[in-house]
Amino acid sequence: MTQPPQPPSADTQRTGSAPGLQRLLVVLLGVLLTIGLQAGATPRAVAAPAAADAGLKAALDEVLSDPAVTNGTTTVQVRDAETGELLYDRDGEKPMKPASNMKLFTAAAAADRLGTDFRFHTDVLATADGHRGTLDGDLILKGYGDPTSLVDDYRDLAVQVRERGVREVTGDLVVDSSYFDDQRINPEWNPGDLSEYYSAQISALTIGPNADYDSGTVIVEYAPGEVGKPAKISVSPAEAASYVDIVNETTTVAAGEDDEFSYSRDNGTNTIRVGGTVAADGGGREWVTVDRPDLLAGSVFRQVLADEGVTISGDTTSGTAPARTRRLARDESMPLKELLVPFMKLSNNMHAEHLTKTLGARATDDQGSWENGTGALVDFVADRGIDDAGFDPADGSGLAHADRISSTTITEALIDFRDEPWFDAYYNSLPVAGNNDRFVGGSLRSRMVNTPAANNLRGKTGSLNGVTALSGYVTGADGREYVFSMLSQYEGTSPRSVEDKLGITLAGWKG
Repeated sequence: MTQPPQPPSADTQRTGSAPGLQRLLVVLLGVLLTIGLQAGATPRAVAAPAAADAGLKAALDEVLSDPAVTNGTTTVQVRDAETGELLYDRDGEKPMKPASNMKLFTAAAAADRLGTDFRFHTDVLATADGHRGTLDGDLILKGYGDPTSLVDDYRDLAVQVRERGVREVTGDLVVDSSYFDDQRINPEWNPGDLSEYYSAQISALTIGPNADYDSGTVIVEYAPGEVGKPAKISVSPAEAASYVDIVNETTTVAAGEDDEFSYSRDNGTNTIRVGGTVAADGGGREWVTVDRPDLLAGSVFRQVLADEGVTISGDTTSGTAPARTRRLARDESMPLKELLVPFMKLSNNMHAEHLTKTLGARATDDQGSWENGTGALVDFVADRGIDDAGFDPADGSGLAHADRISSTTITEALIDFRDEPWFDAYYNSLPVAGNNDRFVGGSLRSRMVNTPAANNLRGKTGSLNGVTALSGYVTGADGREYVFSMLSQYEGTSPRSVEDKLGITLAGWKG
């Protein structure tokens, strides 16, 4: 709230006008303030004393004098979260690679444009009516972008189909992923990362192997065999084993030796090559992407249908549902307000891209695509009046090195979002510094431990080769809340430790 006018300082009294006139001015200002408040004027907090802010600037200058910062390019902004006052600026207008700080905007746009109660869904459709348990036509599995689908979800769909009385399908099982376009790999992603779980293909129909919802991947588990022989390799979920082809070139070595397990997937295929060594007392697991996750989903669905006593005479094919169908089953995801937690805490790239393409589909009444989705993100920022100079997304996750955002855009947005009805869900999805609970601390759980920032600072991390970022909210020792953004591009030593120092400094600051 606006504070009443303060009496002049002792220095002002000694050098200013007559005390009587000063008292009159104070009274008049007080009257005008009262009239303004009674007339419904919105009170605004005043800025902290200039001396305190100067002290904060000096403290942050010292933090950012670290060679890891000065040898690269780093932008920083700090603002008062209540007033928006700019307290510290270091090239804040400069567009930078944000890495996963891009997700700050993807999550907010999804909450705003889709709503926190939004649920993805997957349908099973029929092209003909059934007769005495036989469906004379195709069975269609149509996806609408759900990145959380697991084997159990497809099994539930199979149960629904059986409960509708279907026991035999004379046609094909058709997988329909046409809600998104067929560009499953963003052209700005590093081709060398396409086997890695964080760079999975994006399809409107997909499946994940675990409760982290790592869609578009399988887990390759390795265990020792006989010494000198190949290691034992298995795939999770087990239903995916027939979809991938494992080429096992591993060797089991003596106990006590290091596991040096390696893996890769041949681009455009589902041939997964595993090699290296596995110790007799070793073993572990790795997440590997698949080609055409929609067809993997179809393969799994066909198996669980068979488990439920539903047989399909035809093949599993890819296609588009005709205009006239009837729905036999539907699976729905958790609401967005719950999905935001694994998405943001664990910085799940695939969740970001599924949401981005869904935003594009909703905004254009067309297929979900990166062009439509990033256009929806740009419109979201522009519509809010946030400084969007340099805001240029190539994807929704920050995996693309072509993405650009400025610290100014981030700090203005973080302040702007605080007034939204969806803000609590958004704020609670951010990782919490120094909290070891994986679904609380997320990507910040091992950082700033046992400091004033622990269980205080909430922010979004970002990491690419040569890029690190941290932006979010933190409360100072005097109760003042700050928003901050630090974006860095570097060669050599990463300035990530300096991000922590910045957060700790703000958390411990008394103005």
